[in-house]
Amino acid sequence: MSIPQKSGYGGAVTAPDNLRPPRLIATDLDGTLVRRDGTISARTRSAVLASQHAGSVFVMVTARPPRWLHDLADLVGEHGVAIVANGAILYDVVRRQAIRTRLIDPAVALEVAQAIRAEIPDVEFAIERSDRYGQEPQYVNRWPKPDDTLVAGIEVLLSEPAAKLLVRHPSWHSDELLARINPVVAGRVTASHSGGTSLVEISASGVSKAAMLADFAATQGISATESIAFGDSINDLPMLAWAGTSYGVANAHAEVLAMVDTICPSNDEDGVAAVLEELFQPLN
Repeated sequence: MSIPQKSGYGGAVTAPDNLRPPRLIATDLDGTLVRRDGTISARTRSAVLASQHAGSVFVMVTARPPRWLHDLADLVGEHGVAIVANGAILYDVVRRQAIRTRLIDPAVALEVAQAIRAEIPDVEFAIERSDRYGQEPQYVNRWPKPDDTLVAGIEVLLSEPAAKLLVRHPSWHSDELLARINPVVAGRVTASHSGGTSLVEISASGVSKAAMLADFAATQGISATESIAFGDSINDLPMLAWAGTSYGVANAHAEVLAMVDTICPSNDEDGVAAVLEELFQPLN
């Protein structure tokens, strides 16, 4: 093996030679599998499909909402599902329907939103439900809004259970915003971020990529020790801690790079593909 380890990509430390091909491969998308230009390279697609052909279960585990997975249906494999909304939804990508959800109770979400706004008056809110996106009128959206976007005040947005409550600040870095929000919401919900600009994402208490991934792996008869995971941001930390072997792309957040077993090339250098090609080379 020649995948560089904790010294950072380009270092001389290598991964164990006896690391076997995993039974389950879990990966984040944006910043990890997906390049900065929003594409997945032909090399990466080929490596993913080869790992599936060799018998491994490949699962995308992402902060993305369900609608942002439809163009990647060719990568889901025979099981047909992805874990979306930071673990709040197990989603059938082919049938375009939620299989399992862990949503925020409306009363809890509204209480949390009001507490955050009392602490940080200039925040803006949006929500992701299983089947619809909504935002406050003043929310600055970084992406084109769906045609059926619900634009309303926070009381209306949180009148139904939500997969995620999105909190945006006009100028703070996501790390700073999360540090300010965590003491306000501690114990009531789970707050994290996926590297988005000035954005924190809030899920129901106990929801994480790791929790839904562990449930999914159990349905496949696969343990954490038989699994590997790739990530780049704060919301990936629980998943990376769960997996038997964890990989951080070289462009990852400092906290990710500090805790993973192995650092691989960046997303723009097809780091996930580089690892998969080495792991599955003996089977080719």
